[in-house]
Amino acid sequence: MASSLPIMKSILVLGLVASFGRAYEPSPMQDFCVAVPDAQAAVFVNGMVCKNPKFVTADDFYIAAGLNTPAGGTKFTSVGLIANVIDVDRFPGLNTMGLSFGRVDFEPNGLVSLHYHPRGSEVVFVLKGTFYAGFVTSNAQNSGKNILFAKILNPGDAIIFPVGLVHFLYNVGRTNATAFASFNSQKPGIVNLANAVFGAAPPISDDVLAKTFHLEKKVVEFLQAQNWSFT
Repeated sequence: MASSLPIMKSILVLGLVASFGRAYEPSPMQDFCVAVPDAQAAVFVNGMVCKNPKFVTADDFYIAAGLNTPAGGTKFTSVGLIANVIDVDRFPGLNTMGLSFGRVDFEPNGLVSLHYHPRGSEVVFVLKGTFYAGFVTSNAQNSGKNILFAKILNPGDAIIFPVGLVHFLYNVGRTNATAFASFNSQKPGIVNLANAVFGAAPPISDDVLAKTFHLEKKVVEFLQAQNWSFT
């Protein structure tokens, strides 16, 4: 009986691990999902409804993305860049694949400002130009501070931004620059910090912001009065 105890313990541990594996929930594809008491009142799919396989064609797995030039992207004048992001909304074949990607073209001093992706990690590859890029850890370390990991990137270099961590990409060169990005989510989402904090609708209480950032209320009111639309 004693000799069988290690075997029984091993089986118990394996059983617990297996149960945790079955209980794991997939990453959400949206910011929230409000439950309704009546199952007939709403229909929700975490992601996109799947096309009948009988009607799938090669075209469903192809997109003329135009990533060879910046022409097809959206221009964000305030931060000096053009972004062309391909996610599941534009490329249905990405559904359930856990992938999205894009191209970003920067003017000199162009900036992808402090932001994070709630649902995906990101890898950035530099095609041309020189960038200062980095991310900040989520928890204060032994020093009592959140740690910044930052590098200067040149053509051919790459950097990864872990999911949910604040990061940035800044063109520090004297010429235009181009970078490509890839995400391990079909819909990684994006939260621009300044926009979310000072441009929320309805606005966050100025008392909360003043205490959070150690600012005078008049400074908070000034910041909230700015146009925080990301354009």
